[in-house]
Amino acid sequence: MRVRVINSKKIIYEGNAKEVILPGEDGEFAVLDFHQAFLYSLTAGIIRIILSDWEKKEAKKTPKKVSAVRINIRKGLAKMVSNELVIMM
Repeated sequence: MRVRVINSKKIIYEGNAKEVILPGEDGEFAVLDFHQAFLYSLTAGIIRIILSDWEKKEAKKTPKKVSAVRINIRKGLAKMVSNELVIMM
């Protein structure tokens, strides 16, 4: 799935992911490829973006090996439509 994490000033993360774990109002929840469309309120916590195999190959070209991205969030919204997850902080 395509993932974008944005705030009012810039794009914080943009790329492909195999799984995204979000801190929601009712606890953490995972979003996988082709998840049903939703709009959900997020609370304080950590967004964990597990990279797809292709993104892992690209990350290996850098000196640091990366398999996941972590982003702190205070609150926000997550919207999933057409296999694209947009997280607004």
